[in-house]
Amino acid sequence: MVNILDLLRVDNTQTMPDSYKQLTHEEMRERIIKIKKDMGEKLFIPAHHYQKNEVVEFADTTGDSLQLAQECEANKAAEFIVFCGVHFMAETADMLTSKDQTVLLPDLRAGCSLADMADIQQTEICWDVLQETFGDTVIPLTYVNSTAAIKAFVGKNGGATVTSSNAEKMITWAFEQKERILFLPDQHLGRNVSHDLGIPLDKMAVWNPILNEFEYDGNIQDAQVILWKGHCSVHENFTVQNITDMRNDIPGINILVHPECPYETVKEADYAGSTSYIINVIDQAPSGSKWAIGTEMNLVQRLIEQYPDKEIVSLNPNLCPCMTMNRIDLPHLLWSLDSIKTKEYKNIIKVDEKTTEESIKALNQMLKNV
Repeated sequence: MVNILDLLRVDNTQTMPDSYKQLTHEEMRERIIKIKKDMGEKLFIPAHHYQKNEVVEFADTTGDSLQLAQECEANKAAEFIVFCGVHFMAETADMLTSKDQTVLLPDLRAGCSLADMADIQQTEICWDVLQETFGDTVIPLTYVNSTAAIKAFVGKNGGATVTSSNAEKMITWAFEQKERILFLPDQHLGRNVSHDLGIPLDKMAVWNPILNEFEYDGNIQDAQVILWKGHCSVHENFTVQNITDMRNDIPGINILVHPECPYETVKEADYAGSTSYIINVIDQAPSGSKWAIGTEMNLVQRLIEQYPDKEIVSLNPNLCPCMTMNRIDLPHLLWSLDSIKTKEYKNIIKVDEKTTEESIKALNQMLKNV
């Protein structure tokens, strides 16, 4: 296992040396292949579905954020986990693995704009206002696409984490505990799932963390769902106009979107569901069927390559891939792996014990209810 004396001299310098950019693609591939062979089961590389193909090639497993964290937790043999995703995912992996395992993120710039839309100071201010406004009638839920600090806040206050796959179950559970929910940090997922459960839009208020005020027409006491004003910068850009244009251009096409898309977009789509749901729908779709998919471009492109018997396009062909997910590339992956060899351990992700303890409460509350 990792020697604690080695960890004491960790260098978390964020800038990758220029020398890695001078290597050819094949040189990097050969070096990564050798490192993986030399380290064997001591090394585990999980990669999110939204990662580039050049990174996915070397992944030991692919999946959504929580699935990958759970696979990290189940892997007791790995001493080093090089997480190819974004910062909050690596945090969750660190919290679910043992102290003897080390999680590294190939590029610390791989953050998440959605997770960053809710910080702990803003959340505590919001919570104070909610207590003053509603008393002890609110339970917090947070999408797993949130920072460890937000997960810890939710765990401390009796709430739970949710995924796009189980949000319906968890919101149902939350309403069995309290009269109202605070849903962090993605307003679109919270709105779409709550509406599917029969809660009308006029019973949903939005909390604006910049202005520290509710966005709501009517008596605030009527609100059952408080939605944090956050969004995914990729999924918010799939619009009703995209759907109209696509149906005009390709008659008979099926519209399949992620529930992080705006309510109006999801309402007009034929199907909506999590990343895993999207993959499964395409996998089971009949040959020759036509699909426009509203989710991250790397995944859409991979589905196009994997299912040549189906006509698949992006719902918004002008949309760029997730910029933060794309921070992880072949040079950064190699740099991270080299740092393990030299015991420099670049970009270790480590969550403190108190935050971990409270976050695990929120994660476990979810896991025992789904």
